[in-house]
Amino acid sequence: MSGSDRTPGAVPEGPEDAAVVVVDHSGTVLGCTADAAALIGTAAEELKGADVGELFTDAPDWQELRERVPETSFVSVQADLQRRSAQPLAVRLDLLPVRAAAEPRFLLRLMPANVADRRDEDEALLRAMFNQSGVGIAIHDTDLRLTRVNPFPADPGAPPAAERSAAEDREASPLGSRLGALLVIEDGAHIEARLRQVVETGEPLIDVVCRARLARSPERERTVSLAALPLRGRDGTVHGVAVTFTDVTEQESSRRRSALVAAAASGLGRSLDVRRNAETLMDLLVPEFADLGAVDLTETTLVGEEPTDFAVGTPLLRVAVADREGGWPSELYPLDSMIRVQDTESELLRTGSARIARDLTELRGRIGDDERRSRLLLPADAASFMVLPLHARGRVLGVVALWRTAGRAPFDEQDVALAEDIGSRAGLAIDNARRYTRERRTAEALQRSLLPQPALDVTGAETAGIYVPGRTVAGTGGSWFDVITLSSTRVAFVVGTVVGHGLDAAAAMGRLQTAVRTLADLDPAPDELLTHLDDLVMQLADRQQPGATNGTVRGATCIYAVHDPVTGRCSMASAGHPPPLLARADGSAADIVELTAGAALGSGGAPFEPVELEPAPGDLFVFAAGSLADGSAQELVAGHLAREAGARAHGPESAQELGQRILASFLAQPPDDDAALLVARVRPSPEDSVATWEYPADVERVADARAEAAAQLTRWGLDELVFTTELIVSELVTNAMRYAGGPVLLRLIRDQRLICEVSDPSQTQPHLRRARLTDEGGRGLYLVAQLTHRWGSRYTASGKTIWTEQLIDGQESE
Repeated sequence: MSGSDRTPGAVPEGPEDAAVVVVDHSGTVLGCTADAAALIGTAAEELKGADVGELFTDAPDWQELRERVPETSFVSVQADLQRRSAQPLAVRLDLLPVRAAAEPRFLLRLMPANVADRRDEDEALLRAMFNQSGVGIAIHDTDLRLTRVNPFPADPGAPPAAERSAAEDREASPLGSRLGALLVIEDGAHIEARLRQVVETGEPLIDVVCRARLARSPERERTVSLAALPLRGRDGTVHGVAVTFTDVTEQESSRRRSALVAAAASGLGRSLDVRRNAETLMDLLVPEFADLGAVDLTETTLVGEEPTDFAVGTPLLRVAVADREGGWPSELYPLDSMIRVQDTESELLRTGSARIARDLTELRGRIGDDERRSRLLLPADAASFMVLPLHARGRVLGVVALWRTAGRAPFDEQDVALAEDIGSRAGLAIDNARRYTRERRTAEALQRSLLPQPALDVTGAETAGIYVPGRTVAGTGGSWFDVITLSSTRVAFVVGTVVGHGLDAAAAMGRLQTAVRTLADLDPAPDELLTHLDDLVMQLADRQQPGATNGTVRGATCIYAVHDPVTGRCSMASAGHPPPLLARADGSAADIVELTAGAALGSGGAPFEPVELEPAPGDLFVFAAGSLADGSAQELVAGHLAREAGARAHGPESAQELGQRILASFLAQPPDDDAALLVARVRPSPEDSVATWEYPADVERVADARAEAAAQLTRWGLDELVFTTELIVSELVTNAMRYAGGPVLLRLIRDQRLICEVSDPSQTQPHLRRARLTDEGGRGLYLVAQLTHRWGSRYTASGKTIWTEQLIDGQESE
């Protein structure tokens, strides 16, 4: 026998592949196990009575070996075992005393050397794992109670091991406990649920990151990465779970901080609304970073004005709040509260750096009964506090207040650095939104100042126009509408969209609107007006700076419609603009007008095709621009008009009310782009308000024209206008017969003003001039201009028409 002695600190348990031989004090074999007989290759009966030295190729010194067995341990040596029908086998021999026997006896445990070496390696690995503290190892039974655990993790709330007694060690031992008793309740329940899956399914868990705050120190953040493996017996039954875990608190904290900064970089600034950026900031910080938070901004920031010097008493408005519990503490200032800061807070906000109070106990005592500061700083459940000023370009925009409750680690310097990083991004995003707010308010104010009054009620139509700005400055300034009163009680409806947004687009819209009104004063047909407008747009665009695209008249769209209440006809033409909807007054239909939209303005040379309609009294035209003019929006409007058909037939609502009802569903989700809506309910002139006569080109019939006009005015009760009207009719009819030939058409219209029209086949326009003292004529139009409130002329398909307007008693001159 040869080898080295081994004396471990505890008796190892023999595996099933170990063989045992019982010998007496003199080394005589008294018996053996079946495994031993099989290993030696000799029957157990034959081995009985043999000398132990005969079992090995090199007989041991039994006396020396026996004397080396310590009182409570064993001796282990290497030897070569002789086998009857095989080569000698290198084995490990363990000699153990049997204390319970009446006579001294010993057990020889035989194990093949390769098996013993592997077992040593396994034991060494287990000892190394359970004695180290870098990786936690825990064994749980099927009830998830701890049966074995290495020293990891150290409880930060427990006293050092050198200061604890044995009784305290036993009391503090986690063995036999479940995780719910060792960890914070919710953390323990979460991990146990995952381990229960391992027990029930036998499926392992790999690299699962969980919070594992110790029950003795719940305020200390602790995160572990664990792996759980099922422990199976030889029959495959799960007997427990082996768990390895490592503390990844710092890594996880770093990852969360990086993720929070990344979320702030991507989330803040996506909206151009000041409040929305403040709400986004709260969504980022609560509950990930804090349990409670509020954002207070200066009034100048909210309205888009330039921030001023932050002084004592500067008002702040609470624009965003967040609570991890979903509510908001009643003891704090609520949302939309106006807060005025005092000396201490003002100085703090001007410094520009975040401040923390790790423990609010001292602050509570210092504030005492100061209700204002208590409502500002001290929620009932708060344990630590952080105040974060919001700055941009050296100016104070507002402040962020953050609180953590007692069940969470108080704010520290790392939190300050993280908060200041996010706060700088938030300040920049809010300041950008403030600038856009200012520009949007300016653009919207300019846009609204250029649009006509929302509602207009004239003889030919009742109209209502509504302008809806987009959600951002980029959605304001492009859409417009107008209602223009023309001669002879006619009315024009105009709707258009200018390319671009913002101030430039509003200015371009103003230029286009002015051009349309100027051309409309000449009373051309809709297609002729658009032709002239197209030429004018080309000239304006040519003078525009090269490369300018935001707010150009080139590419603008426009639809121009004229309704004549005397004839009951409506003509319209379009330059690239979608046609309007026509809703019948009887509720029978609400269809899109069949109108060919020509090219957008500024294309040049393309003709515009007019269309003429004869709407019934009370019919509705609905013109749309901007985001209301696309296909889906038009379908929405048409559907609304169809649903309201019955109401229109039995009791029509005003155009203003109808327009607001149409927009109600459209504005459920505010559009990114602006929109304009013009609703016009057309109606004819009263039957007895128009009188018409036709005369041949015979100056002797001028007297008949005067007489018939005077008689008609008497029937209308306008005797006070008879004299001036006779002079006007005499002058205009005489000139038409003398210079244009016949037939000559005379028409009187009694409206809000008295209108006199004389039409002839000539297209030569009259000119007002000042006659010299020696001239015998040339004073006719000058006289007409002096007797009337307004006068003018327009081309017609068969010639021209000269018209005048006179004020009726009770009216004031505009």
